Amino acid sequence: MAAGLALVATPIGNLRDITLRALEILAGANLVACEDTRVTRKLFDHYGISTPLIAYHDHNAESVRPKILGRLVAGETVALVSDAGTPLISDPGYQLVKEAIAAGVAVTAAPGASSALMALTVAGLPTDRFFFEGFLPARDAARRTRIGELARIPATLVLFESGPRLADTLADLAAGLGAREAAVGRELTKLHEEVRRGSLSSLAADYAGGAETRGEMVIIVAPPAAEQTSVADIDALLATALARTSVKEAVAEVASATGAPRRAVYSRALEIAKGGKHAPSD
Repeated sequence: MAAGLALVATPIGNLRDITLRALEILAGANLVACEDTRVTRKLFDHYGISTPLIAYHDHNAESVRPKILGRLVAGETVALVSDAGTPLISDPGYQLVKEAIAAGVAVTAAPGASSALMALTVAGLPTDRFFFEGFLPARDAARRTRIGELARIPATLVLFESGPRLADTLADLAAGLGAREAAVGRELTKLHEEVRRGSLSSLAADYAGGAETRGEMVIIVAPPAAEQTSVADIDALLATALARTSVKEAVAEVASATGAPRRAVYSRALEIAKGGKHAPSD
């Protein structure tokens, strides 16, 4: 095999979802760097691969990366894998790739499984342009702020989320993005694979009401509508936002989500508040 760093995609659930080339690289490399040796060992045992493994993750990267780079510079072949899917996509590895390139080491990839792309293709939503966000912030305020920033991106959104936070995240997406269609992919390629499709609000209700949340989750959200948001839609978004936050934060959230002038949104927020739908004070 040619010397250098090989980024190898591994199955996201079904062990048969791996390419022949990926198996050749993993079997022929001098060393395989992985997030968790126990996870990768299951794949190796399934295919009879005995290449030495070394753990490489966010917590030990600073100490392990020089060792891997040393072997690469010496002319060895090192493969990098994540626990599942394509390396570097919401997984460690970027700094290793950057430093390997700087050291003159050849870097290549064996493409394969990706939960983000699989969810995107089965969601039934536009795929001509998409934006991969990964995990949203865990804290409520930071998450809602980031959703407001994503609202005007003219592309289908691809997000990851954990089961315990799924219902809250979908509710925040519904409040911040409005009436958009979406899909949630759970346990993709695995025995209990499930894809739920519907509006953000209906999906939020499903998961708040007890729909299964165990496993890995990918959320796909349709892009914003091309037409200008109506006053009625702005009022509906404001009413939802005002029920849980201050006028100032509600105005910022809705203005960001709709692209409407902040002054006009503020005026509507005051009218709604005067009408009896009280919100927390600024």
